[in-house]
Amino acid sequence: MENEPKLNHFDENGKAIMVDVSEKEDTVRIAIAKGIVTMKRETLAFIENGEIGKGDVLGVARVAGIMAAKKTYEIIPMCHPLMLSKCQVDFHIDTDKSQINIEAIVKTTGKTGVEMEALTAVSAAGLTIYDMCKAVDKEMIIEDIHLAKKTGGKSGIFINER
Repeated sequence: MENEPKLNHFDENGKAIMVDVSEKEDTVRIAIAKGIVTMKRETLAFIENGEIGKGDVLGVARVAGIMAAKKTYEIIPMCHPLMLSKCQVDFHIDTDKSQINIEAIVKTTGKTGVEMEALTAVSAAGLTIYDMCKAVDKEMIIEDIHLAKKTGGKSGIFINER
């Protein structure tokens, strides 16, 4: 089992640890994460027409995603605090499927990647959409949150082909 991937957040005794990245090279690292919020058609129309009483749903969700990315290390126990050089959260409305597609792009130059920051941004944006619209649609589904692509670091480029 020599070539099997090893979980690096555990020591040789199985105790949870924060990975030591001090010997790693600084590289430009970018991660793209995606997710979907599916809702009733009426809810999507309310969002598009600015008729949700709490305000600009996608504007607030964008800010929530960016803020969450910056604070990922505070909520995911073994994440390193990172200085992000970019965090962009975008939305694409798919009226045919009654969905909002969320995409987060996060970038840094450093010793560890930004996958968790991108995933956290998408999650927080989706949760914010839910929170702002739950009064009119408690059946919304936040789904398919996943890493779409990452670049940088020793492992290089990863593209999620699914």
